[in-house]
Amino acid sequence: MHRRHRRRGVPGGAQVLSTDGNTHKKAGALNQVFAELLPQLADDDLVMVVDADSQLDADFLNFAVSKLNADPGLGAVGGIFRGSEGGGFVGHLQRNEYARYARDVARLKGKCLVVTGTAALFRAVTLKRVKQERLAGRLPTGDGRGGIYDTSVLTEDNELTFALLHLGYRVLSPKECTLTTEVMESWLDLWRQRHRWKRGAIENCVQYGLTKVTWRYWGRQIFTMFGVLVTFTYLATVAYSLTLGHFHLQPLWMAVSAVFVVERVVTVRHRGWKHMLVAATMYELILDMFLQFVHAKAYADALLGRERNW
Repeated sequence: MHRRHRRRGVPGGAQVLSTDGNTHKKAGALNQVFAELLPQLADDDLVMVVDADSQLDADFLNFAVSKLNADPGLGAVGGIFRGSEGGGFVGHLQRNEYARYARDVARLKGKCLVVTGTAALFRAVTLKRVKQERLAGRLPTGDGRGGIYDTSVLTEDNELTFALLHLGYRVLSPKECTLTTEVMESWLDLWRQRHRWKRGAIENCVQYGLTKVTWRYWGRQIFTMFGVLVTFTYLATVAYSLTLGHFHLQPLWMAVSAVFVVERVVTVRHRGWKHMLVAATMYELILDMFLQFVHAKAYADALLGRERNW
């Protein structure tokens, strides 16, 4: 028998709800909370979801509330995250990666592909509509009980973004809504995280099919797959040339490499000149190559229908 959530107070006036019998990790826990919370909320109430490993900057909520209140077409306002300290070399690579992501989103004036799980602000009425549409079968049914988050997928935040976009909403990650989130502290942990992200994104595209919303996401997946093929072809060609002793530097490829060096340097300028100087060595190719292998594994696992777990 399902027992009612246990609710207890903590210092500062907050209340903690202990989930009961949850087997679906974050998505399942949030669904249990929303099942109790949403009926108590007015349509114009706002709901903030924050990952436990994330810390909002002081003005995040003020900016997020103002953006959401100013635009009824917004379904959610998300955040732009920095990587926390720690993690050694692996953590350093992620901090650079996140800095580039923040730069890209800022240049697009907050337009983002996904409202990340690090932090997101919603209107209660928007979440109520998601629930109704799931129950009506016009969105993926998820847990079958109108849960806001789809517990059948690996990337519930990506799926919820798809749901909002298919309902006609827009999503935004304003440059002012910043926060810090923990980095993965080992190559193995990073592999697991990125494999889940990539495979989940692939399966979300398959889940929704080719629509006026998802065609851009399908395009990104195809582009990434092409990049994986090019990378492995390049590595095989270099290995073959070195084996035969026919490896030569070509002016064209040297010029292309110079462009990549400039891109690496410019896109971390917000982290300071020291990071820019080191980036010029192209040492971050280590992460790029690592992610290509992660993507290849995710594509293979999705194609072969291998068991999903994380």
